[in-house]
Amino acid sequence: MSELQCVVVTPERTELDVPAETVTVPMYDGEMGILKGHSPLVGRLGYGLLRIRAAQGVQTYFIEGGFVQVQDNVVSVLTDKLISAEEITNSSASAALKAALEMPSDAPDLAAVRDKAVQRARAMSRIAG
Repeated sequence: MSELQCVVVTPERTELDVPAETVTVPMYDGEMGILKGHSPLVGRLGYGLLRIRAAQGVQTYFIEGGFVQVQDNVVSVLTDKLISAEEITNSSASAALKAALEMPSDAPDLAAVRDKAVQRARAMSRIAG
């Protein structure tokens, strides 16, 4: 049986290139599961958990938005950062949220940066806790 191939690319390098049975990605408006034979698509990712299920188990990662493309049983994830979910602790997520909430927000562009940082930290908190 042919499988999916999941490729995760960050600005620095190709982080993952692994076979998978299913891939679940955090879209900007909810999660989406991808199986073999999925129709082609391009979508915008949100902050959250990337789950890759393969014969040897499930790998979980935190991703920071980006884009996903599905074509010919290849799931390509383009994201700013990939962090193993095991590396995210309650204390690191709490510290990130505290820092985000302390960011200035007195101008519209600063408020947008602060809001993104808060969204990211809250997504990390959900994964850690």
